[in-house]
Amino acid sequence: MDQDIKQAITKGETSLGIEFGSTRIKAVLIDHRFETIASGSYEWENLLVDGYWTYNLETIITGLQEAYSEMKQEVEQKYGVTLHTVGSIGFSAMMHGYMAFDSKGELLVPFRTWRNATTGAAAKALTDKFQFNIPERWSIAHLYQAILNEEQHVPHIDFMTTLAGYIHWLLTGNKAIGIGDASGIFPIDETTHDYNESMVKQFDELIAAKGYDWKLQDIIPKVHISGEQAGVLTAAGAKILDKSGDLQPGIPLCPPEGDAGTGMVATNSVRKRTGNVSVGTSVFAMIVLEKDLSAVYPEIDLVTTPNGNPVGMVHANNCSSDLNAWLGLFREFYEAMGQKADPNQLFSVLLNKALEADPDGGGLLSYGYLSGENITGIEKGRPLFVRSPESRFNLANFMRTHLFTAFAALKIGMDILTKKENVAIDSILAHGGLFKTPIVGQKIVAAAMDVPVSVMATAGEGGAWGMAILASYMMNKDQQESLEDFLDQKVFRDVEGQEIHPDRSDVKGFETFLERYTQGLAIEQAAVDNLVENWRN
Repeated sequence: MDQDIKQAITKGETSLGIEFGSTRIKAVLIDHRFETIASGSYEWENLLVDGYWTYNLETIITGLQEAYSEMKQEVEQKYGVTLHTVGSIGFSAMMHGYMAFDSKGELLVPFRTWRNATTGAAAKALTDKFQFNIPERWSIAHLYQAILNEEQHVPHIDFMTTLAGYIHWLLTGNKAIGIGDASGIFPIDETTHDYNESMVKQFDELIAAKGYDWKLQDIIPKVHISGEQAGVLTAAGAKILDKSGDLQPGIPLCPPEGDAGTGMVATNSVRKRTGNVSVGTSVFAMIVLEKDLSAVYPEIDLVTTPNGNPVGMVHANNCSSDLNAWLGLFREFYEAMGQKADPNQLFSVLLNKALEADPDGGGLLSYGYLSGENITGIEKGRPLFVRSPESRFNLANFMRTHLFTAFAALKIGMDILTKKENVAIDSILAHGGLFKTPIVGQKIVAAAMDVPVSVMATAGEGGAWGMAILASYMMNKDQQESLEDFLDQKVFRDVEGQEIHPDRSDVKGFETFLERYTQGLAIEQAAVDNLVENWRN
């Protein structure tokens, strides 16, 4: 087997996916059986600078190089060959956000990520103008807010893109974007697989009085669907990716995608009536729609799969960050007692305590809002844990409450799809680090969604693996083979999954918790207001 893999590496019969997640950059190299040959990663964190969540360019490039280098070293150690080429490459990253460049390729303002809740006025104005929901995270909302703010950099914009689009441009010279990631820049026309032409014209008319030299279509990347080639690795790009200079240019690249798209691929959730839940710093559910929604909902983003099918996306800004912070506190206590903490065991023990809890979490309440939360209308982040004298305060209820609150905002949006719009969902697949601990995360999500939830054996592979699959699809698909068929018949043909049905007691308990969560939003808002006032003083 190793000899076969070694030969595949030497001949370039491999695919590489690199994804820039919120806390980790990961590189995954796969073979023609779609199995991971080697991987590498780089840990990083966003920074709050001058009121904006951001990552600096130097860290972006360093992380890219370190993740690739670690993957390359694993290839050398395991198979005794130096990596000179791969069959195809794809880059993905956190969707949305704002990266604006001038004609010299210089970044005009620091990268503004999806996490910023600073574009409320722009998002509302564009939603009203287009009669189409424009979330605060979307690139066009960031751009229009900068225009409303009369920021000095706006007249100098030559190119605006996402993080994945930037990396692709840097390494290929092509201003390209995958349709899934593009759908978080500007609304997409499902029939043309391109930006909505009438809305583009509306936007240009809206800002015409400003007299900018550019039109919107001039500064946003060209849209591609999955399976298309979107450029090749340039000599300069090869040197950036592989500092040692071993990697050769000319490798074909598929369209860069967003992490939502790679999550759909990694869970085989691109067919209509399927959906997935992706859990990390944020949490989002993607449901592939059969028909248009009857109304515009601020809680529902209308985006697409990597092959252009319409998707109802519910995105909550906050999920695991506050939970991870509490787990870190427990680790500190354990180590202060003179014990050595194994992170995997710590997570397993604490998360499993939630299964022993009262169904509703014992009357406890938590908001893990490290940043603002668009679904509940909270503009600033302030994590909050609340209990009353009557609450049953123990470890089991504490852990269950923090798991419940991680999915509460998501549940509010999902109820719109399932209860108001009667969207049919045949299956929900979940992925993300939370599901490395068996059963617990699935039971909580099943309770929140009130639908069966499956976790595949590939769930731990993540978005970088999904991006590598998209790169492989570009090179290895049969003529006219759809992405859905490629995934069903080739990638996931023999992959097993574990399905958990909702427990009625858990479902009722989550509903009770959600009532408490909704009623308590006034407490969270008061905490945020008090925090802002204290900063002013």
